[in-house]
Order: sequence, then structure tokens, then C-alpha cells
Amino acid sequence: MRWRLAARSDAAHYRPPVPDTVQPTLIPAEGEAPIDRRSLVVFVTTMVLLIVFEYWGLPDRFSGSWFHLHLADALGDGYRPYYDLLPYQFWGVSSLVLRVAVPLVVIRFVLGERPYDWGFRIRGQWRKFRPYAIGLGGMIPILFIVSYWPAFQAKYPFYHPAALGGWNFWGWELFYGLQFLGLETFFRGFILFGLYPRLGHYAIPVMVIPYVMIHFGKPYPETFAAIVAGFVLGYLALKSKSFLWGWFLHWGVAITMDLMVIGRTTGFGTLLRRVF
Repeated sequence: MRWRLAARSDAAHYRPPVPDTVQPTLIPAEGEAPIDRRSLVVFVTTMVLLIVFEYWGLPDRFSGSWFHLHLADALGDGYRPYYDLLPYQFWGVSSLVLRVAVPLVVIRFVLGERPYDWGFRIRGQWRKFRPYAIGLGGMIPILFIVSYWPAFQAKYPFYHPAALGGWNFWGWELFYGLQFLGLETFFRGFILFGLYPRLGHYAIPVMVIPYVMIHFGKPYPETFAAIVAGFVLGYLALKSKSFLWGWFLHWGVAITMDLMVIGRTTGFGTLLRRVF
């Protein structure tokens, strides 16, 4: 009886020998090179800037702060009607600093490379405009439809007084554009072109992951759509070697979304009188 129990116990713990051809999954493939300095700098800089922007670069971090109050005082009574606009304008400026200026410093002075090779190029881009124009044209009917949904009407414009027109609208949209310049520079420029020499086209999904995550809190259809947008804009940026038109496309879609929602809620005739 004891022998039988021991035999059963041994059988329960028996494992067949692993063939020599099976490789543990945690061992790198043969010939795999260690991470290079350029990729390491991009990864570390990306993580740090994502954290800094989240905690110190967003409108709600600025709103009601010491800086907000003193900036409003410095601008004088004439800017008092736009006190609540200042946090969103700060958002645009912080995006310009943290997502454009800092990556440029890293590219030029830490890595010693040309920004031109990281998507910062304008020359020769006019003939690359067509796919972006088609993309914007294709988005207009989609935006017209989703602007009817309550979730989008509650979210856009982020600065709700933009519906009043005048500087409330243009002061918001112009700095909103700076925010998109920073976004495209950072994701479709610094991250994408920085990792492309090592990862090839796999740099696109690596870039898309944090790009999708910054959409958390928005209506879920937009967050899912960010996956498609990230892949498409990433592919077009690599093809054209620039993120320039991606910025204009993204900004154009955002302005159109705001206009559609304002038109839905106030009437398109009222929209035209207030904005134009």
C-alpha cells in the first residue's frame, strides 16, 4: 500500500525531459544586440516627458494656481473675461516647450543629430499633401454624425466658452493648434523617428501605445479611433519623412469637431455670426 502511494506521488510530479532544441523564452535570440544609446535616450526621455506633462503641463494643473493668478494680474483687467481661457493657453505653451523644445534639445545636443532626420522638415512637403487632404475630407461627414452624440457635445470644445465666438473661440483654437504641434512632434516625430532605425516599422505600434493612452477619459469611440489614427499618421509620417501635414490634419479635425458641436448646440447661423 505504501509502495502504491509513493508511486502515485512520483507520477504526479513527473515531468518529461525538455528537448535540447527548446529554448527558454527569456533568452534573447542569437546575435541580438544590446539596446543602443539612441533608443535608450528616446525611451527614457519619452517616459520622463509623459510624466512631467501629465503632472505639470495640463490645464487643470495650471487652473487656480499661483502662476494663473499672477499671470492674470499681469495681463490686466482687459484680459479678465478670458481668465478661464488661460489654463488652455498654458496647455498649448507647455506642449510646445515639453514636446517640441525639449526633444529638439535632446536630438541636437544629447544625440548630436539633425532634427531634419527626425521629421522636422518642410522642404518638399507640398507634394505630400494629398493623402492628408483626403483624410480630412473623409473625416468631415464622420464628425458631422458624431457631433450629434451627447457624449461628444458634453466634451467639445474643451473650453466651453469658445461657443461665444470672438477671442473666446480663436484664443482657444490657436493655442489648441500649438498643443497639436507638440503632440505630433512628440509622437510622430521624436518617438517614431527616434526608434525607427532600431525597430523599423515596429516603431509605429510602439508609438501608438502611449498615444492611445493619452485619449483615456475621452468618449470611447474616439479612443478606439486613436488606434487607427496613430497607425495611419505614423505610416504617412515615415513615408513623407515629416510630421508637418499630420499636425495640420489633426488640428483641422479638432477645429471641425468644435465647429460641428457648436453648430449643433447653438445653430449654424449663430455659429457663423459669432466665429466669422
